[in-house]
Amino acid sequence: MQINIPNIITIIRILLVPLFIIFLIRDYYVSALVVFALAGLSDGLDGFIARYFNQRTVLGAYLDPIADKLLIISAYVSLAVIKIIPPWIAVIVTTRDVIILLGIAVFSITGISIEIKPSLVSKCTTVAQLGTVVFILFNPTVSDASLIKYCIYWLTAGLSIVSGFHYIYKGMNILQNISPNNQKI
Repeated sequence: MQINIPNIITIIRILLVPLFIIFLIRDYYVSALVVFALAGLSDGLDGFIARYFNQRTVLGAYLDPIADKLLIISAYVSLAVIKIIPPWIAVIVTTRDVIILLGIAVFSITGISIEIKPSLVSKCTTVAQLGTVVFILFNPTVSDASLIKYCIYWLTAGLSIVSGFHYIYKGMNILQNISPNNQKI
């Protein structure tokens, strides 16, 4: 078993997701923001510790993106259900993350070994997605007509779509050029 400090931090991040959702549905937006921020900071912390102290593990390589996807999907779906964000943004963000998880599952099932490494567009997408949730939680009752809010939504949606297509393109290339060597995605 590959349990170490970064993996424990990742597991704690997963366990923070239900607490975050409970705070959201009870309209405790400040508490939800604090939990979301802690979860986001824990993502950076576990990655730093894993790299700096050479504690990278196969378990962590799979667990970390799952924790990230769980937090993001939960945030967007919950915010859409309680009508704080428009449902279309939740659908776009969730669809991208589901496509990524399905791609990883296909590679795993077919025995194709890949190195999970986020691209620059993916990192920018994650920052936009997290930033959108933080912005919304700071003042969830901002008028729906707020120009800033819609600009942030469209930026996040655009990056999510571009990133999703980028991963589809990379995944299709890997599937078309299967070789015994490990592939990077």
